Amino acid sequence: MSGHANAKPMVTDIFVKGAVQGWNIATSSTIPNVLMAFVIIKVLQHSGLLDLIGQAFAPIMGIFGLPGEAATVLLGGWMSMGGGVGVAVALFDQGAINGTHIAILAPSIYLMGSQVQYMGRCLGVIGIKGKSLLMIMAMPLITAFLSLWVMNILVLGS
Repeated sequence: MSGHANAKPMVTDIFVKGAVQGWNIATSSTIPNVLMAFVIIKVLQHSGLLDLIGQAFAPIMGIFGLPGEAATVLLGGWMSMGGGVGVAVALFDQGAINGTHIAILAPSIYLMGSQVQYMGRCLGVIGIKGKSLLMIMAMPLITAFLSLWVMNILVLGS
């Protein structure tokens, strides 16, 4: 029996394997979601819908110290974390939101965490009952909105 079968991999091999896996995730998931978010924000901006969304959601988002346009970040984050980050960056690039707004929004993007994607991928596959599905879908949204409130107090209170 050869001694090579039980040999530990070299640190460089582990690093390269991890780098390849990271590259694959970035090119197949993260970059497309962020790019999609930039395109959607540009379409909304050029069509005038971003202004309408901002006006419609201004009263609700204002409770958390955010402009109405920030609602698109939450919607993007609910569909895809990368998309939510992309929407936030696109709005920041346009001057619609600032660094303080991003600090308030960031936890909610991750608390909602691609819920729409995961609902179909995970919950449907394991056969969650209808009444449980509502609770499972509601909890991340509730915690995300609570995080907006807490972050608003922490960020604006400091």
